[in-house]
Amino acid sequence: MVNGKIIKAISGFYYVHDGKNTWTCRAKGVFRNIGIKPLVGDNVTVDIISEEKLEGNLVGVNERKSTLIRPAVANVTQALIVFAVREPDPNLGLLDRFLINMGKEGINTIIFFNKTDIDKDDAASRYKKTYEAAGYRVITGSTSYDETVSEIIEALDHNTTVLAGPSGAGKSSLTNRLNINAGMVVGELSEKLKRGKQTTRHTELFPVGNDGYVLDTPGFTSLYVTGVKSEDVSSYYEEFREPNESCKFVGCSHVNEPEQICMVKEFVKCGKIDKVRYESYCTIYREIKENEKKY
Repeated sequence: MVNGKIIKAISGFYYVHDGKNTWTCRAKGVFRNIGIKPLVGDNVTVDIISEEKLEGNLVGVNERKSTLIRPAVANVTQALIVFAVREPDPNLGLLDRFLINMGKEGINTIIFFNKTDIDKDDAASRYKKTYEAAGYRVITGSTSYDETVSEIIEALDHNTTVLAGPSGAGKSSLTNRLNINAGMVVGELSEKLKRGKQTTRHTELFPVGNDGYVLDTPGFTSLYVTGVKSEDVSSYYEEFREPNESCKFVGCSHVNEPEQICMVKEFVKCGKIDKVRYESYCTIYREIKENEKKY
Protein backbone atom coordinates (compact mmCIF):
# COMPACT_ATOMS: atom_id res chain seq x y z
CA MET A 1 0.00 0.00 0.00
CA VAL A 2 1.10 3.58 -0.70
CA ASN A 3 -0.50 6.89 0.13
CA GLY A 4 -0.56 9.82 -2.27
CA LYS A 5 -2.57 12.52 -4.01
CA ILE A 6 -4.49 12.25 -7.28
CA ILE A 7 -2.84 14.72 -9.64
CA LYS A 8 -4.69 13.81 -12.85
CA ALA A 9 -7.75 11.84 -13.94
CA ILE A 10 -8.31 10.91 -17.58
CA SER A 11 -10.58 8.27 -19.16
CA GLY A 12 -11.07 6.28 -15.97
CA PHE A 13 -7.40 6.30 -14.99
CA TYR A 14 -6.16 8.11 -11.89
CA TYR A 15 -2.56 9.24 -11.57
CA VAL A 16 -1.40 9.32 -7.95
CA HIS A 17 1.75 11.12 -6.82
CA ASP A 18 3.29 9.78 -3.60
CA GLY A 19 5.94 12.49 -3.26
CA LYS A 20 8.40 10.65 -5.49
CA ASN A 21 6.64 8.43 -8.03
CA THR A 22 3.39 8.69 -9.98
CA TRP A 23 1.18 5.59 -9.98
CA THR A 24 -1.35 4.75 -12.71
CA CYS A 25 -4.50 3.47 -11.02
CA ARG A 26 -8.05 2.32 -11.53
CA ALA A 27 -10.75 2.91 -8.94
CA LYS A 28 -12.25 -0.15 -7.28
CA GLY A 29 -15.97 -0.72 -7.76
CA VAL A 30 -16.57 -0.04 -4.07
CA PHE A 31 -16.49 3.70 -4.83
CA ARG A 32 -19.46 3.39 -7.19
CA ASN A 33 -21.34 1.37 -4.62
CA ILE A 34 -21.03 4.09 -1.97
CA GLY A 35 -21.54 7.00 -4.38
CA ILE A 36 -18.03 8.47 -4.23
CA LYS A 37 -16.18 9.63 -7.31
CA PRO A 38 -12.47 10.26 -6.69
CA LEU A 39 -11.39 13.78 -7.62
CA VAL A 40 -8.10 15.39 -8.55
CA GLY A 41 -6.68 16.60 -5.24
CA ASP A 42 -8.01 13.68 -3.21
CA ASN A 43 -5.57 12.09 -0.76
CA VAL A 44 -5.87 8.37 -1.43
CA THR A 45 -4.59 4.91 -0.59
CA VAL A 46 -3.31 2.73 -3.41
CA ASP A 47 -3.12 -1.07 -3.43
CA ILE A 48 0.00 -1.88 -5.47
CA ILE A 49 -0.43 -4.17 -8.47
CA SER A 50 3.02 -3.72 -10.04
CA GLU A 51 5.91 -1.86 -8.45
CA GLU A 52 7.88 -2.14 -11.69
CA LYS A 53 5.14 -0.58 -13.82
CA LEU A 54 3.94 1.73 -11.01
CA GLU A 55 0.38 0.42 -11.31
CA GLY A 56 -2.26 0.01 -8.61
CA ASN A 57 -5.88 0.28 -7.55
CA LEU A 58 -7.46 3.06 -5.54
CA VAL A 59 -8.85 1.47 -2.39
CA GLY A 60 -9.44 4.47 -0.11
CA VAL A 61 -10.17 8.20 -0.23
CA ASN A 62 -9.45 10.36 2.81
CA GLU A 63 -12.01 12.85 4.06
CA ARG A 64 -11.97 16.03 1.98
CA LYS A 65 -11.20 19.40 3.53
CA SER A 66 -12.78 21.31 0.64
CA THR A 67 -14.35 20.69 -2.76
CA LEU A 68 -14.60 23.01 -5.74
CA ILE A 69 -17.14 22.38 -8.49
CA ARG A 70 -15.48 24.30 -11.33
CA PRO A 71 -12.92 22.92 -11.70
CA ALA A 72 -13.81 19.70 -9.90
CA VAL A 73 -10.95 19.41 -7.43
CA ALA A 74 -10.62 18.46 -3.76
CA ASN A 75 -8.56 19.74 -0.85
CA VAL A 76 -7.62 23.11 -2.34
CA THR A 77 -6.10 25.19 0.45
CA GLN A 78 -5.58 28.44 -1.41
CA ALA A 79 -6.00 30.19 -4.76
CA LEU A 80 -3.52 32.19 -6.81
CA ILE A 81 -5.33 34.44 -9.26
CA VAL A 82 -3.28 35.79 -12.13
CA PHE A 83 -4.09 39.01 -13.97
CA ALA A 84 -1.86 40.77 -16.46
CA VAL A 85 -1.30 44.49 -15.97
CA ARG A 86 -1.19 44.85 -19.77
CA GLU A 87 -2.16 42.73 -22.79
CA PRO A 88 -4.87 42.10 -21.80
CA ASP A 89 -5.69 44.99 -19.47
CA PRO A 90 -7.13 43.68 -16.18
CA ASN A 91 -10.87 43.54 -15.60
CA LEU A 92 -10.89 44.35 -11.88
CA GLY A 93 -14.61 43.69 -11.59
CA LEU A 94 -13.93 40.12 -12.70
CA LEU A 95 -11.17 39.88 -10.11
CA ASP A 96 -13.54 41.05 -7.36
CA ARG A 97 -16.10 38.42 -8.33
CA PHE A 98 -13.48 35.71 -8.09
CA LEU A 99 -12.35 36.97 -4.68
CA ILE A 100 -15.92 36.82 -3.37
CA ASN A 101 -16.44 33.28 -4.67
CA MET A 102 -13.21 32.08 -3.06
CA GLY A 103 -14.04 33.92 0.17
CA LYS A 104 -17.41 32.19 0.25
CA GLU A 105 -15.62 28.83 0.12
CA GLY A 106 -13.23 29.91 2.87
CA ILE A 107 -10.24 29.67 0.52
CA ASN A 108 -7.42 32.16 1.01
CA THR A 109 -6.50 34.01 -2.19
CA ILE A 110 -3.19 35.50 -3.34
CA ILE A 111 -3.26 37.94 -6.26
CA PHE A 112 -0.47 37.99 -8.84
CA PHE A 113 -0.30 40.93 -11.26
CA ASN A 114 1.84 39.64 -14.12
CA LYS A 115 3.69 41.28 -17.03
CA THR A 116 5.22 44.22 -15.16
CA ASP A 117 7.99 44.03 -17.77
CA ILE A 118 5.58 45.83 -20.15
CA ASP A 119 3.95 48.00 -17.47
CA LYS A 120 4.76 51.49 -18.75
CA ASP A 121 2.78 53.56 -16.23
CA ASP A 122 3.39 51.49 -13.06
CA ALA A 123 -0.22 50.35 -12.89
CA ALA A 124 0.91 47.33 -10.84
CA SER A 125 1.79 49.58 -7.89
CA ARG A 126 -1.72 51.07 -7.88
CA TYR A 127 -3.35 47.66 -8.02
CA LYS A 128 -1.07 46.37 -5.28
CA LYS A 129 -1.99 49.27 -2.98
CA THR A 130 -5.72 48.79 -3.63
CA TYR A 131 -5.83 45.07 -2.92
CA GLU A 132 -3.42 45.08 -0.01
CA ALA A 133 -5.78 47.63 1.58
CA ALA A 134 -8.51 45.06 1.03
CA GLY A 135 -6.52 42.51 3.04
CA TYR A 136 -5.02 40.38 0.27
CA ARG A 137 -1.45 39.32 -0.33
CA VAL A 138 -0.40 40.80 -3.67
CA ILE A 139 2.61 39.77 -5.75
CA THR A 140 3.70 41.88 -8.71
CA GLY A 141 6.28 40.93 -11.30
CA SER A 142 6.68 38.81 -14.41
CA THR A 143 6.92 35.11 -15.14
CA SER A 144 10.16 35.98 -16.95
CA TYR A 145 11.76 37.17 -13.68
CA ASP A 146 13.44 34.50 -11.54
CA GLU A 147 12.83 36.50 -8.36
CA THR A 148 9.09 36.64 -9.09
CA VAL A 149 8.92 32.88 -9.65
CA SER A 150 10.88 32.27 -6.43
CA GLU A 151 8.47 34.44 -4.44
CA ILE A 152 5.48 32.57 -5.84
CA ILE A 153 7.02 29.15 -5.13
CA GLU A 154 7.54 30.20 -1.51
CA ALA A 155 3.86 31.16 -1.32
CA LEU A 156 2.82 27.75 -2.68
CA ASP A 157 4.86 25.58 -0.29
CA HIS A 158 2.76 23.06 1.69
CA ASN A 159 -0.43 24.09 -0.13
CA THR A 160 -2.65 22.77 -2.90
CA THR A 161 -3.23 25.91 -4.94
CA VAL A 162 -5.73 26.49 -7.72
CA LEU A 163 -4.34 28.82 -10.36
CA ALA A 164 -6.99 30.92 -12.08
CA GLY A 165 -7.48 34.04 -14.12
CA PRO A 166 -8.52 35.26 -17.57
CA SER A 167 -7.03 33.80 -20.73
CA GLY A 168 -3.79 35.46 -21.73
CA ALA A 169 -2.80 36.49 -18.21
CA GLY A 170 0.12 34.05 -18.15
CA LYS A 171 -1.13 31.13 -16.05
CA SER A 172 0.27 28.40 -18.28
CA SER A 173 3.58 30.24 -18.64
CA LEU A 174 3.75 30.48 -14.86
CA THR A 175 2.94 26.77 -14.44
CA ASN A 176 5.79 25.89 -16.79
CA ARG A 177 8.16 28.03 -14.71
CA LEU A 178 6.96 26.43 -11.48
CA ASN A 179 7.33 22.88 -12.76
CA ILE A 180 9.54 22.24 -15.80
CA ASN A 181 7.75 18.95 -16.42
CA ALA A 182 4.32 20.58 -16.71
CA GLY A 183 4.60 21.12 -20.47
CA MET A 184 1.59 23.45 -20.57
CA VAL A 185 0.76 24.83 -24.01
CA VAL A 186 1.13 28.60 -24.04
CA GLY A 187 -1.44 30.40 -26.18
CA GLU A 188 -0.90 33.46 -28.29
CA LEU A 189 -2.84 36.68 -27.84
CA SER A 190 -5.55 37.49 -30.35
CA GLU A 191 -4.22 40.50 -32.24
CA LYS A 192 -7.74 41.89 -32.63
CA LEU A 193 -9.02 41.48 -29.08
CA LYS A 194 -5.73 41.28 -27.14
CA ARG A 195 -7.17 38.25 -25.35
CA GLY A 196 -5.54 34.93 -24.81
CA LYS A 197 -6.65 31.74 -26.47
CA GLN A 198 -7.68 29.04 -24.02
CA THR A 199 -4.98 26.36 -23.76
CA THR A 200 -5.78 24.39 -20.59
CA ARG A 201 -7.91 21.33 -21.42
CA HIS A 202 -8.07 19.14 -18.32
CA THR A 203 -7.62 19.25 -14.57
CA GLU A 204 -4.10 18.37 -13.43
CA LEU A 205 -1.98 19.08 -10.35
CA PHE A 206 1.75 19.67 -10.66
CA PRO A 207 4.18 19.24 -7.73
CA VAL A 208 5.83 22.54 -6.76
CA GLY A 209 8.43 23.49 -4.14
CA ASN A 210 8.15 21.87 -0.70
CA ASP A 211 5.11 19.58 -0.60
CA GLY A 212 3.12 21.98 -2.76
CA TYR A 213 0.83 21.35 -5.72
CA VAL A 214 -0.55 23.80 -8.26
CA LEU A 215 -3.56 23.38 -10.53
CA ASP A 216 -3.89 25.36 -13.74
CA THR A 217 -7.47 25.97 -14.89
CA PRO A 218 -9.10 27.13 -18.13
CA GLY A 219 -9.17 30.91 -18.44
CA PHE A 220 -12.44 32.71 -17.91
CA THR A 221 -13.93 35.91 -19.29
CA SER A 222 -17.07 36.12 -17.14
CA LEU A 223 -17.93 34.97 -13.66
CA TYR A 224 -21.09 35.12 -11.59
CA VAL A 225 -21.23 35.38 -7.83
CA THR A 226 -23.40 32.55 -6.53
CA GLY A 227 -24.56 31.51 -3.10
CA VAL A 228 -24.13 35.01 -1.59
CA LYS A 229 -27.02 37.21 -0.44
CA SER A 230 -27.04 40.88 -1.45
CA GLU A 231 -26.85 42.02 2.17
CA ASP A 232 -23.71 39.92 2.69
CA VAL A 233 -21.68 41.18 -0.29
CA SER A 234 -20.08 44.03 1.68
CA SER A 235 -18.66 41.55 4.20
CA TYR A 236 -16.26 40.36 1.47
CA TYR A 237 -14.82 43.89 1.17
CA GLU A 238 -12.41 44.19 4.09
CA GLU A 239 -11.83 47.90 3.47
CA PHE A 240 -15.55 48.53 4.13
CA ARG A 241 -15.37 47.09 7.64
CA GLU A 242 -14.18 50.22 9.50
CA PRO A 243 -16.48 52.80 7.83
CA ASN A 244 -19.44 50.40 7.91
CA GLU A 245 -19.44 50.64 11.71
CA SER A 246 -20.04 54.40 11.44
CA CYS A 247 -22.89 54.26 8.93
CA LYS A 248 -26.03 55.82 10.43
CA PHE A 249 -28.34 53.03 9.23
CA VAL A 250 -27.98 49.48 10.56
CA GLY A 251 -27.73 47.25 7.51
CA CYS A 252 -26.60 50.08 5.23
CA SER A 253 -26.17 48.72 1.70
CA HIS A 254 -23.65 51.45 0.78
CA VAL A 255 -25.45 51.72 -2.57
CA ASN A 256 -28.74 53.61 -2.37
CA GLU A 257 -28.23 55.58 0.85
CA PRO A 258 -27.15 59.26 0.63
CA GLU A 259 -23.53 60.14 1.37
CA GLN A 260 -24.45 61.98 4.58
CA ILE A 261 -25.43 58.74 6.30
CA CYS A 262 -23.10 56.25 4.54
CA MET A 263 -19.53 56.40 5.74
CA VAL A 264 -18.37 53.93 3.05
CA LYS A 265 -19.40 56.46 0.40
CA GLU A 266 -17.56 59.14 2.38
CA PHE A 267 -14.41 57.00 2.35
CA VAL A 268 -14.74 56.60 -1.42
CA LYS A 269 -15.18 60.34 -1.84
CA CYS A 270 -12.01 61.18 0.09
CA GLY A 271 -9.95 58.42 -1.55
CA LYS A 272 -9.66 56.03 1.40
CA ILE A 273 -11.51 53.36 -0.59
CA ASP A 274 -10.66 52.78 -4.25
CA LYS A 275 -13.44 54.13 -6.48
CA VAL A 276 -13.18 51.37 -9.11
CA ARG A 277 -13.41 48.66 -6.46
CA TYR A 278 -16.43 50.40 -4.88
CA GLU A 279 -18.13 50.58 -8.28
CA SER A 280 -17.58 46.87 -8.83
CA TYR A 281 -19.15 46.25 -5.42
CA CYS A 282 -22.23 48.25 -6.48
CA THR A 283 -22.50 46.28 -9.73
CA ILE A 284 -22.30 42.93 -7.95
CA TYR A 285 -24.75 44.05 -5.25
CA ARG A 286 -27.33 45.21 -7.81
CA GLU A 287 -26.90 42.06 -9.90
CA ILE A 288 -27.58 39.80 -6.90
CA LYS A 289 -30.44 42.04 -5.74
CA GLU A 290 -32.13 41.74 -9.13
CA ASN A 291 -31.78 37.94 -9.09
CA GLU A 292 -33.28 37.82 -5.61
CA LYS A 293 -36.40 39.62 -6.89
CA LYS A 294 -36.92 36.87 -9.49
CA TYR A 295 -37.06 34.05 -6.97
